[in-house]
Parts: sequence; structure tokens; C-alpha cells
Amino acid sequence: MQKEKRRTDIIRTASVIAIAGNAALAAMKIIVGLSARSLAVVGDGIDSSTDVVISAMTLAVAAVISRPADEEHPWGHGRAETIATTILSFVLFFAGGQLVVNAIGGLLSGKPPAVPGSAALAATAASIVGKLLLAWSQYALGKKAESGMLIANAKNMRGDVFISSGVLVGLGLSIGLGIGAADAVVALLVGLWVLKSAVGIFMEANLELMDGSGDKERYQALFDAVRSVPGAGNPHRARMRRIAALWDIDLDIEVDPDLSVREAHDIAAAVELAIKDRVEGVFDIMVHVEPAGLGEAHREEGFGLREGTE
Repeated sequence: MQKEKRRTDIIRTASVIAIAGNAALAAMKIIVGLSARSLAVVGDGIDSSTDVVISAMTLAVAAVISRPADEEHPWGHGRAETIATTILSFVLFFAGGQLVVNAIGGLLSGKPPAVPGSAALAATAASIVGKLLLAWSQYALGKKAESGMLIANAKNMRGDVFISSGVLVGLGLSIGLGIGAADAVVALLVGLWVLKSAVGIFMEANLELMDGSGDKERYQALFDAVRSVPGAGNPHRARMRRIAALWDIDLDIEVDPDLSVREAHDIAAAVELAIKDRVEGVFDIMVHVEPAGLGEAHREEGFGLREGTE
């Protein structure tokens, strides 16, 4: 319970930092972008504005996931974080799509795009420094809290650094060579990058919502834990699902069929302890004990993994 409270406090702190930092950067870029007539800088500012919405959503989610389990949510409220991450991906996708549409519209309008003012360069350079600091803080706090939502936000902000760097190059070409179209082209590339980031975040969150896991090392740690316990064998029908920063684990093991119920139970308990020693953040473990040889009957079942499964 104390660990979950500490985790929630870290998420709240990260959210406040992100809201304040992104709000300042967004306001600066939108105001300067409009005055300097730079679509790319305005688009960069809009992207930072979505970060403010995302961070506010993160703050709200922190209050939800801190609630204890209840009758309607016996597994707790940790999945609220995954749902919020999914919503985050849709917000990003919408913002990127709007920027792409506006950039293409500007390029196809038939009017020569205006050359942006030099103030846009200073605003973009300041944005790069600010985003680097924000991305670092979100990633560090996300790792500390084991929060996929904060780490996803950090990746988004890291992408923003590349976006702002591209904007800076485009502005340099546009202002230095007097080519206004360079700004619109960069705005288009910025929008495509945002779309790519949104799809990547959605795929990661969807894997968790579908109770999937691409982490083969954790499954191997699970099997190694079983093998380390004398009397336990043939781990199979293993399933691991993530609930926020925690893992819910189910698996079957085989024991000598002549053991007493107490002896089999003691082996299962030892397996649980061995798993907790090798896998961090275990929420719950369910070990089903079977007499040796019965596991082969489950080989054709359509769920769970066994050693050697690709």
C-alpha cells in the first residue's frame, strides 16, 4: 500500500511538472509562430498544447489508480492508466492529422507561403532545450514509478525534440534562402511524425489491454523459478498480464502424484516465492498443481505458454 501511494505521488509530481512546462512552451510557440507567420512553429505549439491536455489527464488518472480494490473492481483500478494511454494516442493522432491537413492545404493553395520572421528561430531553439528537460524528467520519474503512461509521455516529448529540431532546420532554410514553402514542408513532416508516434503508443497500450506481453525474458524468469524448486517440474499454461506497474501470473506445475496435499502445497508456495524473487512487481500468483504426466494433455489447449514456446 505504501509503495502504491509513493508511486501515485510520483505520477502527480511528474504531471504537474509536465503541465507547467508544456503550457509555457505551447503559449510561447503559438504566439511567436502567429506573429512570425510560421505554420511549422504554430504546429509545434499545438503539439505542445496536446501535451498539456495529456499531462492533465495523467494527473486525473493518478487519483483513480490510487483507489483500493472494491466489489466492482476486484483487481483494483490500475487499468485506468492503460486506458488513459490509449486516449493519449488518439489525441496525438488527431493533432498530427490536423497539422498534416493544414500543411498540405497551404502547399496546394497556389499562394506563395510567407517567409517566417526570425523570432521563430529563437522560440524553436528555446523549445528544444525545454523539451529535452521535460522528456528527461518524465522518463526518470516514469522509470521510478514503473508507469507506462509517464514513459509513453516521455517518448512523446522526446519525439517533440526531433520535431522542434526539424522545425529549426526548416526555418533556417526558409529565412536564410527566402523560401517560404520550406516552412510548410517541415510542418507536413512534423504532422507525419506525430501520427507515427500516436500509432506506436496505441499499439503498446493495446497489447496490455489485450492481456498480451512481448517480454519473453519475464516468461523465461518464470520457468527458471519453477526449475529452481525441488519437486516442481514441467511449467506450462503460463500466463502473465500487466495491470499498471504490476503483474498477475497464472501457471501450472507438475509434482510427484504420490505426494500429500500439504507437500504439494508447500512446493507450490516455494514456487511463488521463487517467482517473486525473479520477477519484480508481482500483484498475484496462482499456481495450479497437477500430478506428473498430466501436463501433456494440455499441449493442444489454446492458452498459456510452456518452455520452448516461440
